[in-house]
Amino acid sequence: MSTGSGAATGSTAAALRHVLGHFVTPLLMCIGMGLAYLGAFHAPEPHDLRVDVVGSGPSAQVLAQTLQDKSDGALSVRTVPDRATAVDHLKTQASYGAYLPGKHPELLVASASSDTSATVVEKVFTKVAAGQGDPLKVTDTAPTAHGDPTGQGIFFLLVAVSIGSYASVAVIGGAGAVLALRIRAALAVAASLVVSVIGVVFAGPLFGLVDHGLGGLWAMAWLYSAGILLIGVGLHTFLKRWTTLGLMVLFVMLNFTSSGGIFRPELQPGFFASLHSFWNGAGFVEGIRSHVYFGGHGLGGHVLVLALWFVVGLALTGLAGLAESKRRKAAVEGAAADTGAGAIAGSVEAGGAHGPKHAARTGAEIRTEAGDAEEIEEEMEETVGV
Repeated sequence: MSTGSGAATGSTAAALRHVLGHFVTPLLMCIGMGLAYLGAFHAPEPHDLRVDVVGSGPSAQVLAQTLQDKSDGALSVRTVPDRATAVDHLKTQASYGAYLPGKHPELLVASASSDTSATVVEKVFTKVAAGQGDPLKVTDTAPTAHGDPTGQGIFFLLVAVSIGSYASVAVIGGAGAVLALRIRAALAVAASLVVSVIGVVFAGPLFGLVDHGLGGLWAMAWLYSAGILLIGVGLHTFLKRWTTLGLMVLFVMLNFTSSGGIFRPELQPGFFASLHSFWNGAGFVEGIRSHVYFGGHGLGGHVLVLALWFVVGLALTGLAGLAESKRRKAAVEGAAADTGAGAIAGSVEAGGAHGPKHAARTGAEIRTEAGDAEEIEEEMEETVGV
């Protein structure tokens, strides 16, 4: 009785250690998400937010200098000679607001560039106009599609495509772990095609986030998704059950927060603002904005960012292939040595009748298969992090 009780206690303790070990991942996710999202979004404040004052006379110069001095670094105020120049700056995202002083003051914004930035600029110049005793007229030179009134639909599209991509990595790495790497890579490319098509359906027919340019949007969605999937497939060879956490750091914690989908870098702390210039989520969001709303201005740079992340995915997949090839070679050599030793032992023990067949399944192979099965199970369990 005591022996059975002790075995049960040992089994419970082992199971408890196994469960507690798995708590590490969700706790790290909690800490990482809190640091990333609160660090990036909890207190947005403008810094060097570019705005224009339209006019070339002394009064325009004085107003621009006064705003610059009073903003204490929040604004970067310049004067432009005319309305056409101000509109051109807005449509090339060289500025985020343009104020036309006078009897009937007007503020020009481009909400498609960033609704939150336009709101900040509007608050600033509403106070300026009120100080002069005049109502402010606001004109949106680049409004968003009717299906995306806040201009943040593209960000949530980014979220959907990202989760579909890195969740697919968990499936390919877990359920498809026994497949050759080339097959897993092919599955990654196929999954990215499906995810990108789903993204287009969301953006166009289903929610109307954009009203044109769906072909270009699909191409960027595929390039973005394929980059994540190939990076994930490559990393899985090295990180195993920690791959989900690694991808969440790369493509959620650092990616969503630096994308510019909610707040542009001019409203964020320096760390996240710096990531905006080269992270793939920013390339996706800004690329779609450029393609749909700003006539393709700067589109090449955003596509280049997505292409470079795709190349990184190809490189990681290649490195994973080399690593797996070396592991297979070492496993074959080890199995051959074990088979030779097992064949001799089997011949002595069983008169050679079944020795070679028995030796073909050595203890080392059985332990390896058991370890692989446990690893796959843990990999799929970690997918709850999605």
